[in-house]
Amino acid sequence: MDPVSLSPSIPDVSARRDLALREAAKELEAGFLAEMLKAAGLGKTSESFGGGQGEEQFSSFLRQEQARAMVEGGGIGLAESLYHALKEREND
Repeated sequence: MDPVSLSPSIPDVSARRDLALREAAKELEAGFLAEMLKAAGLGKTSESFGGGQGEEQFSSFLRQEQARAMVEGGGIGLAESLYHALKEREND
C-alpha cells in the first residue's frame, strides 16, 4: 500500500510526503520487531505435532503481521524516532 497514492484527498504535497515518511518509518519498525520476534523464537515449530515445512515457511507472515499490529498499538517508539530522522534528513 502506497500511502501517497491512497491519499488523493490530501491536497498538500508536503502533507502527503509526511504521511509517506511516517508509513515508511512504521514499516521499518515492524520489520525490526519481526526480526526480534523471530530471535525470541515466535513461530518456531514444536518438535511434536508441528505443522512441518508449511508451518515453517508461513510463520514469517505471522510474525510480520504481529509486528505490524504491535506498531499500530504504539510499538516501541522506533517509528517515531525514524520519522523524525527522515524528516530532518529531507529538510537538509
